[in-house]
Amino acid sequence: MSNKVHLGHTARKRFGQNFLTDSNIINRIVGAISPDNDHIMVEIGPGLAALTEPVAESIDKLTVVELDRDLVERLKQHPFLKDKLEIHQGDALQFDFSQLMQPGKKMKVFGNLPYNISTPLMFHLFEYAEHIASMHFMLQKEVVLRLSASPGSKAYGRLTVMAQYYCQVIPVLEVPPESFTPPPKVDSAVVRLVPYEQPPYPCDDIKQLQHVTSTAFNMRRKTLRNNLKGLFSDEDFSNLNIDASLRPEQVSVAQYVALANLLSSKNN
Repeated sequence: MSNKVHLGHTARKRFGQNFLTDSNIINRIVGAISPDNDHIMVEIGPGLAALTEPVAESIDKLTVVELDRDLVERLKQHPFLKDKLEIHQGDALQFDFSQLMQPGKKMKVFGNLPYNISTPLMFHLFEYAEHIASMHFMLQKEVVLRLSASPGSKAYGRLTVMAQYYCQVIPVLEVPPESFTPPPKVDSAVVRLVPYEQPPYPCDDIKQLQHVTSTAFNMRRKTLRNNLKGLFSDEDFSNLNIDASLRPEQVSVAQYVALANLLSSKNN
C-alpha cells in the first residue's frame, strides 16, 4: 500500500488517530475478517482506508461509520471506493446499528478503533449482538488481555464479564507500534468477538448484570460481600454456592449472571 494516501491528512490527536500502514499486518487482518456478500460488512472509523480498500475489493458494498468530516470527504472522492461505500458521517458511539439490518443477514463489524472510545463502543455494540456474526477490532493489547482474561487474573474486570457474557473472545494477532503512522506508545492487538447464538448463561435482565458487575468491580480490593452488601445477604451467597469472601476478579461470568438473576427475581 503506497504512502501517498497519507498526503494531506494529519493524524489528529483528538480523534485518537493512528493509521495502519504495514501491508503484511493489513492482509492478515483482512483474512481474519473474511469479507463476503452474505453479511452486512460494517467498518467503524475507516480513517485513510488501509483496511477499507482491501476489504471492499472482494465485496459489492461496504458500510462505514466515520466521525472525521475531512476523511468522509476523501472517501467520497476515492476513485475505487466511492461506488462501493455507504458512508455514515457521525459518532459510532451514538450510531443506531439497527438501521443497517437486512432480512436474513447478520453484520460483520470491524475497525481499527481509537483507543479512547474502544470500551464504550464495545458496550454499545453488545446491544446489537444478536444481529452480529463477528467483530474484529484493533485495540490496545492491554484491552485485548482484559477481554480474554480468566477469573483470578489482574486483567479480569467488568469489561471481561460483559464481553464474555455476549461473545466468544479470540485474540488473533499482536501488532507492534511500527505498523502505524504515527507509531502509538503502546502495543496493539487484534481480537475476534463472536456473539453467541444463545448466551451459555442466560441473563433475565442485562441491566442487572451491568449493575452487579460495575458495583462489584468498583472496589477491586474488597470482597464480594463488602462490595455487594446493599444487594445480597450472606444467605443469598450461600444459596447460590458463591463464596462471599472472594474478590470480584475471582468470580466467574456464570456466577455474576446467577447473582444478576437473583437480583431480578427479588425486584419483581
